[in-house]
Amino acid sequence: AIKKYLITFDSINKNFKKTFSNFFNGGDAQLSLDDINDPLGRTINIMVTPPGKKTRSLRTLSGGEKALTAIALLFAIYLVKPSPFCILDEVDAPLDDNNINKFTSALKLFADKTQFIVVTHNKLTMEKADYLYGITQAEKGISKLVSLDFNKNNSINAFA
Repeated sequence: AIKKYLITFDSINKNFKKTFSNFFNGGDAQLSLDDINDPLGRTINIMVTPPGKKTRSLRTLSGGEKALTAIALLFAIYLVKPSPFCILDEVDAPLDDNNINKFTSALKLFADKTQFIVVTHNKLTMEKADYLYGITQAEKGISKLVSLDFNKNNSINAFA
């Protein structure tokens, strides 16, 4: 079990270097274990170097940098073990507009093999969606489910 863990950890680490570099347009990232002899009971260290900055631990990054690093790690894990569905809840909240574009581009890249369900309040993320589902209150106290299919001439369907 430990050998399989270490092989998977190494694969995720290699993917993380690539996904981090893609999201940050350069830089470096690395995962390491405190104790390779007891990997299941030890801390995983995340060290990153955004372009033009010195190597930093995750704790010293800005909120947007932390979020983008976490997203890069999620995609690194995804590349090792893809899934037909992936639910992402408000992961884009701390991202600025430029990083939202990087995030949504990554979603489009993997969307041929995975259906992403993204819970968001970000307008830029919503603009990139193929389908949009939401709740609206056109009349006070009366909620309606609204769906929007961007592939069908922006048709809007409301369900009572």
